[in-house]
Amino acid sequence: MNTDALADEELEQIRRYQDFTTIDWIQDTILERDRRIRKARHDYISGRRPHDASWFWAQFKRALSSAQSWIVVSLVGVCIGLNAAIISIVTEWLSDIKMGYCSDGWWLNQQFCCWEIEEEETDACESWHPWSTVTPARWLIYVIFAAMFSFTAAHLVRSLAKYAAGSGISEIKCILAGFIMQGFLGFATLFIKSITLPLVIASGLSVGKEGPSVHVACCIGYTVAGLFKRFSRSEGKMREITTAASAAGVAVAFGSPIGGVLFSIEEMSHTFSIRTMWRSFFCALMATVTLSAMNPFRTGKLVLFQVTYDRDWHFFEIIFFVILGIFGGLYGAFVVKFNLQVAAFRRKHLANHGVAEAVTLAVITAIIGYPNRFLRIDMTESMAVLFRECEGDVDNICQTATQWRIANSLILATLIRTGLVIISYGCKVPAGIFVPSMAIGATFGRTVGIMVRAMYRAYPKSGIFAFCDPNVPCITPGTYAFLGAAAALSGVMRITVTVVVIMFELTGALTYILPTMIVLLVTKAVGDILGTNGIADEMIRFNGFPFLEKEDHAYNVSVSAVMRNELHVLTESGMRVKDIDVVLSASDVKGFPIVSADGFRTLIGYIGRTELLFVLERFRKVRDVDSETPCHFTSGEGDREHLNMPTGAVGIEEEFNETIFESASTDGGLKFWPWVNQTPMTVSPQLPLEIVMQLFKRMGPRVILVEDHGMLTGLVTVKDVLRFIATEELDRGPSFDERGGLDGILEEVWTWTMGVVHRVVAWSRRFGR
Repeated sequence: MNTDALADEELEQIRRYQDFTTIDWIQDTILERDRRIRKARHDYISGRRPHDASWFWAQFKRALSSAQSWIVVSLVGVCIGLNAAIISIVTEWLSDIKMGYCSDGWWLNQQFCCWEIEEEETDACESWHPWSTVTPARWLIYVIFAAMFSFTAAHLVRSLAKYAAGSGISEIKCILAGFIMQGFLGFATLFIKSITLPLVIASGLSVGKEGPSVHVACCIGYTVAGLFKRFSRSEGKMREITTAASAAGVAVAFGSPIGGVLFSIEEMSHTFSIRTMWRSFFCALMATVTLSAMNPFRTGKLVLFQVTYDRDWHFFEIIFFVILGIFGGLYGAFVVKFNLQVAAFRRKHLANHGVAEAVTLAVITAIIGYPNRFLRIDMTESMAVLFRECEGDVDNICQTATQWRIANSLILATLIRTGLVIISYGCKVPAGIFVPSMAIGATFGRTVGIMVRAMYRAYPKSGIFAFCDPNVPCITPGTYAFLGAAAALSGVMRITVTVVVIMFELTGALTYILPTMIVLLVTKAVGDILGTNGIADEMIRFNGFPFLEKEDHAYNVSVSAVMRNELHVLTESGMRVKDIDVVLSASDVKGFPIVSADGFRTLIGYIGRTELLFVLERFRKVRDVDSETPCHFTSGEGDREHLNMPTGAVGIEEEFNETIFESASTDGGLKFWPWVNQTPMTVSPQLPLEIVMQLFKRMGPRVILVEDHGMLTGLVTVKDVLRFIATEELDRGPSFDERGGLDGILEEVWTWTMGVVHRVVAWSRRFGR
């Protein structure tokens, strides 16, 4: 009976058991090794043939196979660049359509409609028509468009691709660590997220597209690589492509290919090989070159807020840079803590009202933000304005006569945007936090820059300003906005080196690397003092994903305190099909240890639930199997040599499964040994838990078996370790949160402030008497 036609259907049915489980990276590596050995044998045999046309064709296919990885990486990079360019163009048009339309063509945004008009004379453009000349009417139309865009995006996400909601970075970190989420990187998610992302940004919600851009890029990488059989059957190769795609996603989001590679190293991946780094760099380079060739803004810039600084900074400004760093650390702690509380409220009360929530938030944001110029325009446009130097001031933000009005507007924008980010990030639409945080840092930084510049103008001869050259502007407020943006991004994501490189690639200014490093080191120090984790790590913990942090902790316990003792096991012989069916129906575990049949529980091997189900169903297709058919999990003498088997277990998607099935289903019973892992990872019960955690993080096994002198005593998984960490009292001092945390600080500040107010009121009353 030909069973190949049934393979795909059976695999799809079996894969439902794999969802929300973890990949066994060791087993995947063994299978990939066996494939390379078989391929090497085949190439060796092919190379000994006569040099005819078939030989040359075999050599060509061999060369093509060797270059396939780089071809796939290039194709992924080009697709990511094209997608990013299209999203940028559509986002700009949708953002401008809320304000008006172009009479020369409805498809033109304001920039292209007024292409021949100088930027500072945009109001003189006759082709661009606002929807109304009456301010309340323009405000109403602005709000209506925001509601329409948010409703469309939220409805599409809820109806067609639930995984398109959110940022996606937290989930991708777990996927790269081995967590399986079927459909999260699929084509439906890619398509819907690419459509809805411009709608969300244009709606004015205080969320960004940079985080979702990483998710979209990973979807592209996963989809393109899945078209090639060499990648689709190897989880390790798919992880390499996904990691490279995440680097390309950051590269096109910030115009920073090197920053993208560093982001994938610092934030995304647990293990990062040199080969993966080169592929990530090449993918990011191809994506950036494609985006540059598309030139979506027709300005030569890859992102709107790219800027160039040609002035130097002064050492006395380090005082103010430290203030920006402190702000970044406090902002990160504040946003992470209260956003998690909003997420808990959303899960409890708004789980079934995602569309209504998104529309409500968009309407509130539009109503509140319209009167403030820095909240009304797109966040990337506002950063482009705030980052500029004061020469050629086209937005009147450097005028001395209006500096305090501008400063008040910036402070108000900082406070309002912070509150909107806390309640908006995590709603059921594509939503990132990179650019909103940068926009908040930019408004605060520009405010500090305006104040320092005002101090210089008021006291130009004072001590700290005495070093300034009177012929050159001493203070550049745009650099304060730039550094504030870096501080806020680092504070909320808890990344440092990546932000330094991204900011350098955005400005191309070597002179500002040292100030950026100073600001980010202060931000990191404040975050460490407050015990803040990055928002991506906190969302992983909040969602309960099986993910071990990179940092090591001391727990002072052995693995025996964490392992499971009550196990579902299979015996090497003596079992029948009905016994296996009973074990499968009585448990939902993802694998079964195989022990000796003599009652001593000597460990023989391990077989996954997926493999057991698949093989059992296939046996039922190729021969008559009844409930009394014997089952064997160990090989007989000469069985492996007879089948020319590799040393490890066979994967369920291998090409030569047909031959194995025919040989394994004999009159003596069903032989499961080809799919049994006979060398599972084992440890002693006395091994410290910290070593077991290192094994999980560095080698990536799905399960570690615990044996004492060959006898199976238990097993441990990542979820068991996380459950222990979450529930057990560990031998350590109280954390910052346990000592009161940010709530404690805020409560102390409030108590102190109210005490001062009461004393002032009491003093005033006594003075009045």
